[in-house]
Amino acid sequence: MEKSDCHSATQEYPHPFIHEVKLSRTQRIRGIILGSILFPLRVTLAALFFLIMWPIARLRLAGLSEEERSRPVTGWRRWLFHPIILLLSRAVFFSLGFLWVKVKGRRADLKEAPVLVVAPHSGYLDMLVLCPTQLATVVSRSENTSLPVIGALLEFNQSVLVSRKDPESRKKAVAQLNERLTSKGYWPQMLMFPEGTTTNGHALLKFKPGAFLAGVPVQPVVLRYPNKLDTIRWTYKGTTWIEALWHTTSQLYTNMTVEFLPVYNPSQEEKNDPNLYADNVQKLMAKALGVPATDYVMEGRVPVSKLGGLSLPLESPARETLSLLRRNGVGAHKIEAMLERMINRCESDAHGSKASVEELISILALTDKQTADRICGLYSKDETVDLRQIFFSVSALTGFVSFKSLLHAAFTMFDRESRGSLSAEELSHLMGALLGVPQHNTAELYAEASSQGQLTEENLLRVLTTHPTYQKVVNEYLQPEEAGSQLSFTSLSNGKAVNNNGNMHNGNGPVLYSKKLE
Repeated sequence: MEKSDCHSATQEYPHPFIHEVKLSRTQRIRGIILGSILFPLRVTLAALFFLIMWPIARLRLAGLSEEERSRPVTGWRRWLFHPIILLLSRAVFFSLGFLWVKVKGRRADLKEAPVLVVAPHSGYLDMLVLCPTQLATVVSRSENTSLPVIGALLEFNQSVLVSRKDPESRKKAVAQLNERLTSKGYWPQMLMFPEGTTTNGHALLKFKPGAFLAGVPVQPVVLRYPNKLDTIRWTYKGTTWIEALWHTTSQLYTNMTVEFLPVYNPSQEEKNDPNLYADNVQKLMAKALGVPATDYVMEGRVPVSKLGGLSLPLESPARETLSLLRRNGVGAHKIEAMLERMINRCESDAHGSKASVEELISILALTDKQTADRICGLYSKDETVDLRQIFFSVSALTGFVSFKSLLHAAFTMFDRESRGSLSAEELSHLMGALLGVPQHNTAELYAEASSQGQLTEENLLRVLTTHPTYQKVVNEYLQPEEAGSQLSFTSLSNGKAVNNNGNMHNGNGPVLYSKKLE
């Protein structure tokens, strides 16, 4: 059995980023016996087929100039090498236990639908879908070209390559996609996974607009794995890729169904709005799969939901931070002192708000580096962390001060020039600090809270506490932990928050650092 029902109280849909294969005692024993035989045999066979494919894939473009490589391969290079690689690709998956692939519906030809959009995306074994789609061209990370065999296959496929770290690369990839999708049959059919990352298949993520930018018809393709034991998934948390490979190859066989849905022809409105086009195709595919269509996305390796342009973490870094601190014996008084040290450091011009893991150990009064590493990893990809994110997001959950006082402190800190207003960029940084994850699209909030081009603290407070959309953000993400889902701020004034039970929370709370938030 699998476990994938772990989600926070603020989530409306099942958590799609967690998958863990749970085995009964009988299944575990059976898996060990079969896996000890089948795993090495199948992986060896797959590796052998990959090694055979490597030089053949390279031969397809061998001797061609850069200009010739920028055009689709035709002639003998296509009719000779394409069937060989297609056969060897199927042999790889056959050796891994995919003995049969059931295909439902009719695959549209290139002129009917220049692009195939595939969902849900469950893991690297989804690439078997390339076989019934005749090795359609894909989009891949440019970093993958340096991998043995994979790099040669991407070259063979004439894939569109993009570096997620390079904005110019993304712009170039978008232009390349538009050119290919509007080439009217000049370029081969493309295949894309619009979710952009892998999930447990219990819900569809919000589709990225890349496949829909050109406004051409698309053919939705849904994948199913009708097996008693779901071993395919490789997600953000849970079963690792090597465990997924072990469990899959330990089965006598694994079933896969590829269903081609009718071609979706966009309306003029959808052609003008790729996001609307993507959302409508997502809903159609979700209905076919019998799962919800969500607004969940993966941003910077963090699963979030979208609300009013804001990115709301499905797993709050602040809640996890508090949990880690408590497990390390850091009680309320120590957390209070920790926040005091943190805001002092943030206000220090000498050191600024960035801190290393070693500094974090001292600031958090921890005794081990491992916990500091984990907390740093919740907020940052590197070995330094912005203390403002930890301070404001954790403070919001402690209940030591009112939201009004906390917002005042944040506004003052990010209004470095003391103008009494924030720029759009400063608002993004402020909301990122409050929510604990970077915010990349606060334009909607900025427009709502701006008056004559000025975003003041008073207007921002008003919008965050009275606007239906942003009030939900405050109620569900920026309220004290112990208040739970039943506390709902209905008004904030004079440093006091009033909940729906009529109780008062003093903005000058009984904590050391509260004076700094007044």
